[in-house]
Amino acid sequence: MKIQRMSQVAALALVGSLSLAACGSDSNSTSDSSSGSASGSSSASGSESAAGGGEDCGKVAIKAEGSSAQKNAIEEAISSYGDKCADAQVDYNPTGSGAGIKQFIAGQVDFAGSDSALKTEPKDGKIEADEAKKFCGSEAWNIPMVTGPIAIAYNVKGVDKLVLTPEVAAKIFKGQITKWNDPAIAKINSGATLPASDIKVFFRSDESGTTENFTNYLNKAASAVWTDEKSKSWKGKGEGKEKSAGVAEATKSTDGGITYVELSYAKDNGLAMAQIDNGGGAVELTSESVGKAVAGAKQTGEGNNLALKLDYTTKEAGTYPILLVTYEIVCSKGKDAEKQAAIKAFLKHFASDDVQKGLEEIGYAPLPDEVKTKVNTAIDAIS
Repeated sequence: MKIQRMSQVAALALVGSLSLAACGSDSNSTSDSSSGSASGSSSASGSESAAGGGEDCGKVAIKAEGSSAQKNAIEEAISSYGDKCADAQVDYNPTGSGAGIKQFIAGQVDFAGSDSALKTEPKDGKIEADEAKKFCGSEAWNIPMVTGPIAIAYNVKGVDKLVLTPEVAAKIFKGQITKWNDPAIAKINSGATLPASDIKVFFRSDESGTTENFTNYLNKAASAVWTDEKSKSWKGKGEGKEKSAGVAEATKSTDGGITYVELSYAKDNGLAMAQIDNGGGAVELTSESVGKAVAGAKQTGEGNNLALKLDYTTKEAGTYPILLVTYEIVCSKGKDAEKQAAIKAFLKHFASDDVQKGLEEIGYAPLPDEVKTKVNTAIDAIS
């Protein structure tokens, strides 16, 4: 199986004779390698017979683009899919959620990864969901696949434990709290030795679903401080860096640094992560605490359109409130039957118990059973 991507998943052992070639770009601009339809790539003949354990395998190459938050997760799924379907080809370019949706609507990729569901309200005179429907010739579905906890990650010498409330976090990212020993931080971190050093905020400079989900949390949970509506573009203070890798690396190399980033990137860079107190007590970021938040989300889409509304203001004990869900955005009914079958086969593998459980080891949370059941029903209905 050929996997085109920029970098390998940390600590991922690739089994078998996988050929790796650079395809992805960790910038917001779409690289040449992600342009065009995958239908021109070599197809896999007889790949169903290559599958172990009855695995369904796609017979044509498929190409996807979008969320960098799910980069490590989808690359792991692509790798294990290749172990089962040796001739299948799935390429993923992590250019960011906004770029992925634009490429999908333009017909340049077969499905998109996005950390926010297709918009159903107008923006710049267009509605994303309607534009996607025009391309597909059918409804486009948002299928949640990856649960990406968003860490408030920091690098402060001597501070191994940090608790933040929504209001204090909002003031830090708004630039209203600028010193680590500020009384508002000290008050909720009794006994901690906080330095008098500057707080250095790093944010995503590209359009980002992670930014949209994080600003949605701040707006919902600390509306008196963070008055801006959710947005893929940053409205707070700080220094911009491209992609999840950019903000994580900048924080790692800067004493006093703080950022918002997916758990997998925080772990890869050895960053400390704040516990969040929404009002029900400080909660550590774990797969279990994030899973409780996803399980409590409400479906806003109809039928197999599984767009979810997360409750960022939850005060339920043991529930970590800052997270995103990455959706695979697909045509419910496609114009190319073989391409749709290939997408369906890969997504079935991605949603499988083994793959979802394995994602926990690289910084994600498995889909809760109640969500996974709906996901599998939706995938089965793709045609």
